[in-house]
Amino acid sequence: MAITTPKSSLRKRISYVYVMFLLLFCILGLWIAKINIIDGEKLRTGAIEQQTRDYQVSSPRGTIYDRNGKALAISSSAETISVSPAQIAEKVKKNKYNVDDIATKLAEILELDVEELKKKLTKKNSDGIYLADVEIASKVEPEIADEVRALNLTGVYFKEDTKRYYPLGTFASHVIGYVGKDNQGLGGIEMVYDSELSGVPGRVVTLKNAQGTDMPFQEERHIDSEKGLNVVLTLDETIQHFAEKHLEDAYRESQARQGAACIVMDVKTGEILAMATQPNYDLNNPNQITDKSVLEYLETLETDDEYNKAVAAARNKMWRNKAVVDSYEPGSCFKIMTMSMAFEEGVVTPEDHFFCPGYKLVEDRKIKCAETSGHGAQTFRDGVKNSCNPVFIEVGQRVGIDAFKKYFKAFGFRDKTGFDLPGEASGVFYTDEQFNVVELATASFGQGPKITPLQLITAVSAVANGGNLMKPHLVKQFTNEQGTVIKKVQPTVVRQIVSKETSEIVCELLENAVTNGSGQNAYIKGYRVAGKTGTSEKLPRGSGKYTASFVGFAPANDPKVACLVVIDEPVGGYYGGQIAAPAVGRILEDTLKYLGVEPQYTEKEKTTIDVDVPDVTELELAVAKKRLNDLGLKYTIIGGGEKVVRQIPLENATVNSGSVVVLYTENVENQMVTVPDVKGKTLTRVKSTLTSAGLNLSIVGAGATGSTSESTIAESQTPQAGEQVPQGTVIKVEFRFQDVEGSAN
Repeated sequence: MAITTPKSSLRKRISYVYVMFLLLFCILGLWIAKINIIDGEKLRTGAIEQQTRDYQVSSPRGTIYDRNGKALAISSSAETISVSPAQIAEKVKKNKYNVDDIATKLAEILELDVEELKKKLTKKNSDGIYLADVEIASKVEPEIADEVRALNLTGVYFKEDTKRYYPLGTFASHVIGYVGKDNQGLGGIEMVYDSELSGVPGRVVTLKNAQGTDMPFQEERHIDSEKGLNVVLTLDETIQHFAEKHLEDAYRESQARQGAACIVMDVKTGEILAMATQPNYDLNNPNQITDKSVLEYLETLETDDEYNKAVAAARNKMWRNKAVVDSYEPGSCFKIMTMSMAFEEGVVTPEDHFFCPGYKLVEDRKIKCAETSGHGAQTFRDGVKNSCNPVFIEVGQRVGIDAFKKYFKAFGFRDKTGFDLPGEASGVFYTDEQFNVVELATASFGQGPKITPLQLITAVSAVANGGNLMKPHLVKQFTNEQGTVIKKVQPTVVRQIVSKETSEIVCELLENAVTNGSGQNAYIKGYRVAGKTGTSEKLPRGSGKYTASFVGFAPANDPKVACLVVIDEPVGGYYGGQIAAPAVGRILEDTLKYLGVEPQYTEKEKTTIDVDVPDVTELELAVAKKRLNDLGLKYTIIGGGEKVVRQIPLENATVNSGSVVVLYTENVENQMVTVPDVKGKTLTRVKSTLTSAGLNLSIVGAGATGSTSESTIAESQTPQAGEQVPQGTVIKVEFRFQDVEGSAN
């Protein structure tokens, strides 16, 4: 048996201790390695979070401009206000603060609910510990934030922020779109080009103590944000105003149940100069419903579920851009494409003869003309002017099924245009098996296939510009903060559809349709408008629901701009020539004058050119007479003086050539007359009635053609009948041409 000596026993104990320490060092080493390598990033981040207050600063979004540099969407400085319940609790504990007082003061300035604010001021986590940071208000205007800052409250913090602001409110709302709470784009250009507009956020880092509150005498570290790119649109603010004003008038007048839309396009470039939809909404408050009829309806709802569903439906309707996302049967507006196909294929000439008995038999179908008694014998030129369905059915038959399908696709109706805005719909057409002789007949006058307003005006612009289908676009260029152009969007020719010769023939026939035919309500003296009416009955047929439209462009001999107005489910009158054509005429007239397009008066028009009344007050009577005579104006004199002391109409009033200016040569009271009621009268009767009353006439609308037809009658007048006005006052009378094409049944 071996005997262990004291020396060997000691060695064993030393070895055990050595191994134990070695194991401890290994464990410690592994622990240190875990802390530094495996958990290092997490712990470092946690330490930074404990020791610093770090928050993101929103970057200013780029500005959205119209084509002339008018700001439509801008970013301004704002602040986010937060509180530290932990610090406030500490002050309350020391009897330096009263939560009720603080909540009342802050709520009054920030327009918040006092009780809800008190909950935030005293908010705790799940462990019952007061929080270090709770947001109470965002996007606060600097002036309001300064009022809060002036309270000098410990535990109230201010963070840099930005706020999106739309200076024109509802202006171009469906085009521009809006942003959410976090400045992300939620509609329109704001959404589509969110990444370009957003920029790069900045950061602010400050030190804080163990209690989570800011340390005194601290320094802040700022990382500046970078502003996003600016987006310059093709929209022209002035033309957009014209479109919105006249579209709103048509929308209200027609009481359209499903809204209305308008597009104004540069026919040569495809640039959208204006795009409007009714109803619209306020970009600064996109959730607010302002339509009175909708608000009245909401008040009648009894349950929360009904109310919430109705509000959601109203908002979706309000936000919907009908010009881009809605497809519809274009009705007779599509006849522009049918005639273009026919001329391009060489199957018709303007002087070809047709006969319309009021209907057309196609297989087992009797398809009616809007003129149920028939147009009788007529040339194709007359058929276009009269918008005669039987004529276009026959022309469609000459084109044939295969060629019709080919052109329908070539015009871009089978595809999306690739437009800037979201939600664009494509056209709806028959399958090859479905598209037969009857379908060809009805499609020839715009019934059956569905297209979007954007597709229609793009195709019509192609016919107007010489045959080139342009890609429609809303963005002209992107610029940086210094105004340097980063990217420019060039006009894009998609394809040539028809020849220049076809384009010229179609333009001439469409001008005749406006001057002498169903489109007279879009007539503008001196500006050679070409266009086509459209009225289509919605499915199911017989529902009594219609879509009324008119598309026009001008000048017909050198087209520059096209305009389309679509009115969805009007109440009462529903013909496109009746309610959409006048709006297009007004928009085109304002736009052409704004663009400086010189009028081209025909010899007939020159005899009825409107005259601006000159100022002849203070002139010798003989001089005043000569000045008026030189302008083709007549005069009547009241008083026995030798110098004009007063005149009616006043300087710069617009009157027809041959109107009478009343010259007062003595300071006597005005000769007053009662305005007669001329509504419902023809142009000839209106002239004679007003002349007999000693009043002057200013013609608006179809009456400017000079037509004395029984179909051209006075629709409205200003001043109203029965008012007392001075002799010589100008009565503005709007005329409407009543003999417009009807529904395609």
